[in-house]
Amino acid sequence: MPLVDRTDTPTYREYLPADQAVQYLDPAGEPVAATARYPRPTPDRLVEMYRKMVLGRRFDQQATALTKQGRLATYPSSRGQEACQIAAAMCLAPTDWLFPTYRDTVAIAARGLDPVDLLGLLAGDWHCGYDAAAYRTAPQCTPLATQLPHAAGLAHAERRRGRDTVVLALCGDGATSEGDFHEALNFAAVFRAPVVFLVQNNGFAISVPLARQSVAPSLAHKGVGYGIGSEQVDGNDPVAMLAVLDAAVEYARAGRGPVIVEAHTYRIDAHTNADDASRYRDSSEVQTWLARDPLARLETYLRAADLLDDSAVERIRAESETAAATLRERMNADRPTDPDDLFRHVYATATPQLREQAAQVAAELAAESEEIR
Repeated sequence: MPLVDRTDTPTYREYLPADQAVQYLDPAGEPVAATARYPRPTPDRLVEMYRKMVLGRRFDQQATALTKQGRLATYPSSRGQEACQIAAAMCLAPTDWLFPTYRDTVAIAARGLDPVDLLGLLAGDWHCGYDAAAYRTAPQCTPLATQLPHAAGLAHAERRRGRDTVVLALCGDGATSEGDFHEALNFAAVFRAPVVFLVQNNGFAISVPLARQSVAPSLAHKGVGYGIGSEQVDGNDPVAMLAVLDAAVEYARAGRGPVIVEAHTYRIDAHTNADDASRYRDSSEVQTWLARDPLARLETYLRAADLLDDSAVERIRAESETAAATLRERMNADRPTDPDDLFRHVYATATPQLREQAAQVAAELAAESEEIR
């Protein structure tokens, strides 16, 4: 196993992931009778994880509804992947960096960013929507895997500066078929960059099933050839997700090099609101994964351990409804826009082409204003 000490094993085996995905809770939320591979998160952290997952799911539902109201151009739901999203946010220190994809809005929100700001990109208001440097959260990346070399480079730079920063880079199973993925892993391995690559294997690259992408034993095995610590985990088991990512971050921070973690999960909703998932997957498959709901699993476990009761559940749900109502109200208010913002934050110094485009827009607006008069 890569993230704990091994002795008397061939070198290559030091990087092999577990034969089966690490799991602490079965689909019903009952503890599995297996020897713990990693330290379990404390009860307080698991209760906070449950709270963040409830808030995250309600946020996701509200953002999906906003697309139907025309307030968002598009929204890629992460329903069913909340354990991955929240664990990704909770395993990081405030000084660490998160590199998200377009589907990781819940993870970004869990880092404490203003929900309206982070939806600015999907609303078409801003190039990013939030101050990436202030929150140590890179802009959401739409092209597959292009953020991964950036994450590896930042991690390497931070290590060169003598800082103990860890970078966590999120991607999906489809991204592992891109050249940027392999280049990032190789660079990170050669320079021992403190970066954790979290692959949320949700079964489909838009409409392409995993079986048409790779026949590797697991996507985590792709790290072995690069000499990277590798692990696979049940992505719908919140306890296992937080335990494995905690260990991965500790491994990278200790200077032992990068880590790749594959989380086996499932995208319950369509790829985006513009996608018809029924064209490429059967509803029975979705129902099978609904029975593995990560939120229900954690709630069942916490209740059985006397860490959660009806009053606490109701309080958290009420908090999530209040947050959703506030988000809805703020997103339904027209926000002032400045056309110059289209050009203001593209480059530190505008290029001649950008200045030409800005002048063209200004001329068109001036002409339109004259017509109104």
